[in-house]
Amino acid sequence: MPTAVQWSVTRLSETDSTNRVVLDLARRGAPEGTVVVADHQTAGRGRMGRTWQAPPGSSLLVTVLLRPSLPVEDAHLVSIAAALAAADACAAVGGVRPGLKWPNDLVCERDGTTRKLAGLLGESIVRRTRLDAVALGMGLNVQWPSPLPDELASIATALNHEAGRDVDLEAVLSCWLEELGERYGRLVSRGGVDALLAAYRVACVTLGRDVRVELPEGAFTGRATDVTRAGHLIVETADGRRDVAVGDVVHVRPA
Repeated sequence: MPTAVQWSVTRLSETDSTNRVVLDLARRGAPEGTVVVADHQTAGRGRMGRTWQAPPGSSLLVTVLLRPSLPVEDAHLVSIAAALAAADACAAVGGVRPGLKWPNDLVCERDGTTRKLAGLLGESIVRRTRLDAVALGMGLNVQWPSPLPDELASIATALNHEAGRDVDLEAVLSCWLEELGERYGRLVSRGGVDALLAAYRVACVTLGRDVRVELPEGAFTGRATDVTRAGHLIVETADGRRDVAVGDVVHVRPA
C-alpha cells in the first residue's frame, strides 16, 4: 500500500472559508497534509460560486492541502478521490453509503428524491504550468437538528438523519482523512488514475439515468452514460452525444 499522507490538523471556531485559509497557507509554503477544520464558516464556497452555509458545529467543514505529482489537467482527480473517501467514511461511521452525483457531490436518494449530503470544491495553484498545490474543501452535513428547515427538507439531508442516530463528527473526520490518504496514495502511483475512475463510475449514481443539464445558454435532457478522464459527463441525447465539462445536472425523477 502507498504511504498515507501525514495529516496536521488546525481547528478554528470560525473563519470565512477554510479553502481561503488553506490557499493562503499553500502560497506561504505549507506542507502537504495541512488540514484546517472550522466549526462555522461565514463565507463558505461551493461549485460555480455558490455559498455553503450550515449551523455552527453541525457539519464537517474542512480543507486539506495536497501537492500531487499530477499534470495540471488531472487536478480534478483529487476531488474524485476525496469524494470516494467521504462515501467510505459515511459508510464506516454512519452505516450509510451515499452515492456520488456528478461531478463530486455526495447524495442520498429517498422517496424518489435526491438529497445532497456533501459538496466538495478543489482549487488549484499552478506555477509555470506545473500543478503546485490543491486545496480540497468539503462541507459534509453530519449532525443536523430535526426537522430540517422547509427550504432544505426536499433538497438536503444529514448523516444523522439518514442513519437514524447521532453521528460523531470527529470520527467522520478521522475516517475520511485515513481513507483519503490511502486513495490519494494510490492515485499518484502507477496505474492509479484508471483504478480511481473505475471506482468513481461504480459509485456515481448519475450514470445510467436520465438527466437535465442546465447551462447558461439553455438546458437539454438525455441519458448520462459515462465520465471521461477529464471529468466530463457524457450525455446521450436525441440529437446526439453531448460532452459536459461544467453545468448543473438534475436527476430526472422517473415518471
